[in-house]
Amino acid sequence: MRLTLIIIGLLATMLISCSSESEQDKQYQDVEGEKVFNPTLLQVNIPENFPELTYDLNSNPPTKEGFALGKKLFYEGKLSSTGIISCGECHRQEFSFTHHKHIVSHGVNGLLGTRNAPPIQNMAFLNEFNWDGAANHLDMQPIIPITSEVEMNETFVNILNKLAADNTYPPLFKAAFENGKIDTANMLKALSQFVVTMISADSKYDKLIRNEGGIAFTAQEKAGQKLFENKCASCHAGTLFTDQSYRNNGLPLDPEYNDVGRKLVTGLAEDTRKFRVPSLRNVALTLPYMHDGRFKTLNDVLDFYSAGVQDSETLDPILKSNNNLGIALSQEEKEQLISFLNTLTDTNFIFDKRFAEF
Repeated sequence: MRLTLIIIGLLATMLISCSSESEQDKQYQDVEGEKVFNPTLLQVNIPENFPELTYDLNSNPPTKEGFALGKKLFYEGKLSSTGIISCGECHRQEFSFTHHKHIVSHGVNGLLGTRNAPPIQNMAFLNEFNWDGAANHLDMQPIIPITSEVEMNETFVNILNKLAADNTYPPLFKAAFENGKIDTANMLKALSQFVVTMISADSKYDKLIRNEGGIAFTAQEKAGQKLFENKCASCHAGTLFTDQSYRNNGLPLDPEYNDVGRKLVTGLAEDTRKFRVPSLRNVALTLPYMHDGRFKTLNDVLDFYSAGVQDSETLDPILKSNNNLGIALSQEEKEQLISFLNTLTDTNFIFDKRFAEF
């Protein structure tokens, strides 16, 4: 992890120190006799019920050309050592960009990771990334899976050489960036330009909140919403359905992985077995659940919270009240909660052709 953080720091410096060179004529506009690089800017529309972006669009403004490059890179097998595993392999659109039904990520040569692939949606609104927050900038996040021995197992030197040798990529980089370079900085920026546009905000819940089209909840969904607000929303808070904190939710330690969570990043004992609170948007599609994918269904998750929470030194206090562990839920209440959670599914996002591989 320490080596990963050092690599991230070095690449962050590279991102800041990009130089400018000449570009394809079609990407330039004559301004008072001088050619000015002029790619087609993409508008990132923030839904009215959403918070402000945390990603700085001024430092990497999304463009039509950058988006196209980022999309191609997202689905590009050359980013892995075997030439097969792409970002899109573990992040599939039809399941909110998760690795559906796979407990943990599957990498090169059939190797298994140790954590469940989280969804890719609304990333431009988050402060940190991955289950343990190992990346604190979206541009840096891809470094971790790309260099992981059990995920993509590749170096950036090799990747850049492969891209430069592919006749498809030089014109794409020239169209997307003023210096036209096939380098680490531009590659990571292009991936971010693709990902920041992945905004999921058109579920039944959103339409009701924004008073669109006479949408109304059923009695079951209303009851589930009330239960959610009373028993779940302290962690799965706000429009993003996550407070972005790290918490120990009482999962029994899995001896196969012995994953200590956030402690891997901070080194602090107090962060042992704490993981980032995930967003619940599109949660009906992102099974299996938890950082290690141990639960197959939402009902399994609710059964755990009502009867399976395990005490430990770092257990979140909210799950321990008057010597009672977990969250008291009847079977009827579980069914009501699941009905509400289903209203968070955004089918427009899931089938948005802009993000599809083909």
